[in-house]
Amino acid sequence: MTHRAPAGRTLKVDSLARVEGEGALYIETVHGQVADVQLRIYEPPRFFEAFLRGRSYLEPPDITARICGICPVAYQMSACRAIEDACGVVVDGPLELLRRILYAGEWIESHTLHIYLLHAPDFFGLDSAVQLAERDRPSVERGLRLKKAGNQLIEFIGGRAIHPVNVRVGGFHRVPTSRELQRLRPGLERARDDALATVEWVAGFEFPDAGHDYTFVSVREHDRYPVLGGRVVSNRGLDISEAEFLDRVTEEQVEHSNALHATLDGDHYLCGALARYSLNHDRLRPAASDAARRAGLGATCTNPFRSIVVRAVEVLHACEEALAAIDAYEEPDTPALPVEPRAGVGHAATEAPRGLLYHRYVLEEDGTIADAVIVPPTSQNQPTIEHDLWHLVEDNLALDDEALTRRCEMAIRNHDPCISCATHFLELERVDR
Repeated sequence: MTHRAPAGRTLKVDSLARVEGEGALYIETVHGQVADVQLRIYEPPRFFEAFLRGRSYLEPPDITARICGICPVAYQMSACRAIEDACGVVVDGPLELLRRILYAGEWIESHTLHIYLLHAPDFFGLDSAVQLAERDRPSVERGLRLKKAGNQLIEFIGGRAIHPVNVRVGGFHRVPTSRELQRLRPGLERARDDALATVEWVAGFEFPDAGHDYTFVSVREHDRYPVLGGRVVSNRGLDISEAEFLDRVTEEQVEHSNALHATLDGDHYLCGALARYSLNHDRLRPAASDAARRAGLGATCTNPFRSIVVRAVEVLHACEEALAAIDAYEEPDTPALPVEPRAGVGHAATEAPRGLLYHRYVLEEDGTIADAVIVPPTSQNQPTIEHDLWHLVEDNLALDDEALTRRCEMAIRNHDPCISCATHFLELERVDR
């Protein structure tokens, strides 16, 4: 819905399509200048951090998985690692490999959902994946096949595809044998072929000419593309431990959003696929690195409309990572390491498909959770999404209202916001009169 006045324009979208969760868009211009940009997230908050207080230290993996049905593994992995950090336990070896395989499945299914069902229709001027299937059925079928492969990987390791039940602090309730894991190889090899075809497909899209001087933030692991924690780095010189994250990142509530806005040292920044790739492209698996080069991606990517290409490269990388982990896996002596409760504070940052996901837990001596902080990717990205929209409108005021609104919606989908993930907390102020 749009409105034009002699002195300005107002663009409104009351319910954004093809995003996960409920949000709206409001943009106002006055005398040819942008006056206001708001990504209005009105989905009700769900107070997960409050739910965790007073619960056992063993419960966060199951509770936080319910924050999102698309990326529950990310919440489970960050929760497990933060609790283990508080208790002085490091999970490595075969159990870490299983966690990587599980996380790879989530990257595959989540990125593929976004690429084929949410984002790709924009590049064809279409309103839905149904319309895209009518135009290019083989491509959409390939996407559904690829997403199914990711779901099957999660189901095999996690017990079920949505909200896995096999994950626990210290490891898993049950671990597969090497022979059982090897049975996944044929399906993953087919998925790898589909992932490569996906990179080639999206690389052929026409992309608006755009580029921003982003502050990119991601995890950087010692010797591989980031998934399960490491240093938190940026392209501006940031290089901190996970435990230092809240010393530099601040969340604030804004009137127009039920998601908190995060800033780094007082300024907006971007996490997610563009940030991961630009800060870690040297750690991609060879097949993914080669596909990125042939797709025209350089050492960094600052065009948000090309994020669909980066996600496709990451799907291919995830397939390669899972295959390598399967080949390296040896059945552990125990499905989980013992994690005894103690008083302490634990931190963890892992790379959810949409970006850095941070958890912090304060434990009492008996393992009761005294405090919990969860900073999801979309809370971190929302200020930057609004910044992108501001400049996009400034640069495209010559477009009519309908065309400009469609371009703005596309710009939001560039960042694959998970609104449901972001609305888990809200500050309430009580005023007695």
